[in-house]
Amino acid sequence: MKKLKKAAYLALAGVMTASFAGCGGNSGDSASSNSSSASSSGTSSEAKVDTSEFQEITMVTMGNKPTNGRMEAVMEKVNEILKQKVNASLKLQYVEWNDWQTQYNLLLASGDSSLDLIGTATDWLDAWPNAKKGSFLALSEDMLKTYAPQTWASVPAEHWEQCKYDGQIYFIPEDSYTQWTNHGMFYRGDWAKEAGLDKVASFDDLEKYFDGILKNHPGVIPWDAAGSTNLGGLVEGYINAYTKYILINGTTTGLFNLFYVDPSDPYTVLSPYMEGTTLEDCAVMMKRWADKGFWREDVLNYTGETRDLFYAGQSGADQHHTQTFVSTIRPTMDEKQPGSEAQMFPWSAQSKNLVKTVVTHGAMAIGFNSKHAERALMVYDLIRNDQELYRLFNYGIEGEDYIITSDGKLDRPEGYDGTKDGLGINFWWGRTDKNELTDANWYDGKDEIYKEYDSYAIEYPLGKFVFDPANVSTQISALADVCATYMPKIAWGKNDDPKAEVANFRKALKDAGFDDVLKEIQNQLTQVKGQ
Repeated sequence: MKKLKKAAYLALAGVMTASFAGCGGNSGDSASSNSSSASSSGTSSEAKVDTSEFQEITMVTMGNKPTNGRMEAVMEKVNEILKQKVNASLKLQYVEWNDWQTQYNLLLASGDSSLDLIGTATDWLDAWPNAKKGSFLALSEDMLKTYAPQTWASVPAEHWEQCKYDGQIYFIPEDSYTQWTNHGMFYRGDWAKEAGLDKVASFDDLEKYFDGILKNHPGVIPWDAAGSTNLGGLVEGYINAYTKYILINGTTTGLFNLFYVDPSDPYTVLSPYMEGTTLEDCAVMMKRWADKGFWREDVLNYTGETRDLFYAGQSGADQHHTQTFVSTIRPTMDEKQPGSEAQMFPWSAQSKNLVKTVVTHGAMAIGFNSKHAERALMVYDLIRNDQELYRLFNYGIEGEDYIITSDGKLDRPEGYDGTKDGLGINFWWGRTDKNELTDANWYDGKDEIYKEYDSYAIEYPLGKFVFDPANVSTQISALADVCATYMPKIAWGKNDDPKAEVANFRKALKDAGFDDVLKEIQNQLTQVKGQ
């Protein structure tokens, strides 16, 4: 799935500051006005839908625009069907991965009236800040019932509630697709056995695994990581593994989320970055790992692709989430490194601290200034619910991009190479299990992994909490700067005294206004609790 947390610190802090500054009361009123105008043009559930005028709909999606011609070939067929069914066509507009978070927010802030459907997410793609500053159109129930009736009927009321800001719906949730986006470390099962491990189930095990690589595979870097890309991975993972704390969505400061809650008391803010010894313990371990040579000396400047090195047997690990493991990592390693028995150490393994994916981890919104909001909803409703369109849009052209096996599973034609032949449409905003094909190439141990997660995962307890940072936007930007200064040295062990480095980091956070931000989050949580 997505390449998370890849934007530069300072660029991101600047965008956050700009977006927060635009969160005044007028944006909500203008969104209501626009929505009312749309309703008055014919969104009553009794209204006759008029599709006599042909309209081109633009959908904003994430990812590098493919250059192999497959997307264009598929979209030609998609648009033939859309022309026939709703007298419309669809054009994809990509936000590419280079500085993606900055570019995405700038695009939405532009108010471009050509942006109709916009892929978004509340936990990784700034959906709430963009809703607050007026980038999205409020969607009335009549609008949804009239122009997206199948989707409206399939989404339960409690999920629509999680898509509301100030009482109005702004998103359509991807709530009918089973996925796990919890992070962890990918490793080689064969090399773990060489190190005397049946599996890696803790950070101590991970250290033994990395030690084993240094001993048994000279020249291989245990984790040949790109430091800026993977900056938050181990630190957040360590906190996940050694505490029961969970992140508060929508309160990020740069590339780090400093603010957490304990699920047993979800309306009290806390921060393992400032309290207790967890961060100190992590810093000491990371310093030891750096000194041992678990990653390259110039890790902070390295920009190589860890995953490709893992596939090539030149690195012993890679870090991302479960969906990536079952869909890509294990199948690819089985092909490129036969016998490697690639496995995943989820950060939750030792703590049983796991939150289910929120229903707005993928979501669809309508651009506030869209001239074709109603038709855009009709197009989305078809792609999400019409099986022919869904499979064309997600899998491609049958016989060319995919085949269906005799037992009804998804497979690829002979000679297909996903790295070269992939479709690249990246529809992460409305997938549904009912239209999905089981992929014959996914790891066949997926169901066992999912079953294990289901045995202890909890629902995110703050689904209706939407943090408004307007009162502390300056402090949030300052905290992002502090994180950018100190966390690279802490996360990758690039310091002489890790405990002293943590102490300096905490003092700098205090000086930058940490207490002000925590107090503001706490006040807003308390208000939500009292409602």
